[in-house]
Amino acid sequence: MTNEQLGQLTLAIALLLLTATVLGQLFARLRQPKVIGEILAGVLFGPAILGRIAPNFAHDVFGMGAESTDYRTIGLGFIYQLGLLFLMFVSGAHVRNVLGRENRKETAWLISLGTALPFAIALGISLVIPTGSLLGSAESKGALSLVFASAVAVTSIPVITRIFSDLGILHTRFASLMLGTAVLEDILLWGVLSIATAIATATLATQSADLSREIAQHVIINLAFVVAAMTVMPKVLRWLGRHRHNLVAQQTPVTWCLLVFLSYLSLASWLEVTPVFAAFLAGFGLIGGFTSSERKTYRLPIDTIASFSQAFFIPVYFAIVGLKLDFTKNFSIWLTLAFLVGSSVLHCACAALAARGAGFRGRAVVNIGVTSNARGGPGIVLASVAFEAGIISQSFFTALVITAVLTSQLCGFWLDHVLRRGWSLLGSDDDDAVGVDPIDGEPSAMNPGAPAGAHTPG
Repeated sequence: MTNEQLGQLTLAIALLLLTATVLGQLFARLRQPKVIGEILAGVLFGPAILGRIAPNFAHDVFGMGAESTDYRTIGLGFIYQLGLLFLMFVSGAHVRNVLGRENRKETAWLISLGTALPFAIALGISLVIPTGSLLGSAESKGALSLVFASAVAVTSIPVITRIFSDLGILHTRFASLMLGTAVLEDILLWGVLSIATAIATATLATQSADLSREIAQHVIINLAFVVAAMTVMPKVLRWLGRHRHNLVAQQTPVTWCLLVFLSYLSLASWLEVTPVFAAFLAGFGLIGGFTSSERKTYRLPIDTIASFSQAFFIPVYFAIVGLKLDFTKNFSIWLTLAFLVGSSVLHCACAALAARGAGFRGRAVVNIGVTSNARGGPGIVLASVAFEAGIISQSFFTALVITAVLTSQLCGFWLDHVLRRGWSLLGSDDDDAVGVDPIDGEPSAMNPGAPAGAHTPG
């Protein structure tokens, strides 16, 4: 790479980072998810705006319209992948911190009806509707059906966590219930996505009579990786992290966390397991085997990695997602509206049914339905992984990203409205007053991380 090429690539990254940070902060001040501003930053530099106003500049800096082997495409693609992987790693490292014991019955209802039911219905719908405009280059209808159903059922942990924090309700039972349910949902749905990418990979690799065997092999390897990573590896990593000869873990725990992260990715690549899910499981494995007191030891290195990732890799990742959105071609407003409205109605209805089965009534049912429908980051990651794997088309990718953004906006707007009116989140003050601390999973009477002037629960 020449100095001129390096300069153009770093300029592209700097512009994306600056604009994503500024717009992200602006949207946060407007009480909207930061991710929306970060994606908008990429849209501004994309083919729909900068590509029309200054096409030569867009090509020279961002490689718009360049070959896939172009240095700008490769460089931005590398940052894009790292941002995605660090986002999942950080998410995985926090999944054990929000599972409250007081919500077991309610969580079971929300998982069985609020997640499994819309997934099953959407899976059935995907098998009977025309899917020609949805299929990607892999031309795998089975993988598409799994992605379609997952996109309907997914709930965003990062987005609803940020919304709860901004509104000052992370300490409430409502937050504990919704985050705990979302954690279990994401574990299940990322497993489904892992199977979908395995099916798509096998479809691309062979069109012979051995296709079924190839698919079965990929699925078995992926499932074995997931089971081992969630059961055996947390204990192994706990033993390795505490071993007296492990000077890396003792002296430089941040380096130890990064080595675990990179090792998972290398092993996943060798086994042809979805790297995104491997990154999630690496974070889970580092924290999953520890007790609450031991997890506090790893809070600082994980927070260090998370802080840098959220300051650089993750905003640039979401900006590049926006850069990939091409509204000038392969964009169907009818497809987008149909999926947005249809999936939201189905998801909210199933979540409301689950909430009633769990014993909630009235406005609490609406709160649970709207919050669980926020697709946010996971919805965008799901779309990105499926698009890169050739499972979905450009038009369906755009529809999934727009759906993730708008459902997240609706969630933030509705909960802010509920709290401004002084309404209770779960139907009684007692329900809202007790929750779990989002870091340690222990009872908490207040939310020290809430911003000044944040709402208190009604």
